[in-house]
Amino acid sequence: MSRRYIVTNDKQPFSDAVLIDERTLYLSGRIGLIPGTAEVPGTVAEEAHLVMQDLRRILELAEMKLEDLVFLQVFSPDVALWGEFNEVYRQFFSGPMPPRSFIGSGPLLFGARFELQGIAVRDTASGRE
Repeated sequence: MSRRYIVTNDKQPFSDAVLIDERTLYLSGRIGLIPGTAEVPGTVAEEAHLVMQDLRRILELAEMKLEDLVFLQVFSPDVALWGEFNEVYRQFFSGPMPPRSFIGSGPLLFGARFELQGIAVRDTASGRE
């Protein structure tokens, strides 16, 4: 079994993701911070956009796409934000969406409203092995 760790900041105590056998990617929790800061944006929509963009960025580092996601978990301290999150979330997919859970959580780091973690699998039929 081969492992390739994706690390975008070697000062954090974890990897952003680990790619197993160049096929299965396990993504660490992602939050939607304003780039270059430890701050969340003022609106739910801005934060949802940022966290989805960050998720896509980590997938791209593994030469994968959002469509390669096979499972996603969304943690939120306020489940009432489910609808607002979904409005943004839908904009990132053009076809079938991955299975997903939206889980009520306690407080998140930096006061974030959302934290996403997931699993992606490279489609071997697409020739991207």
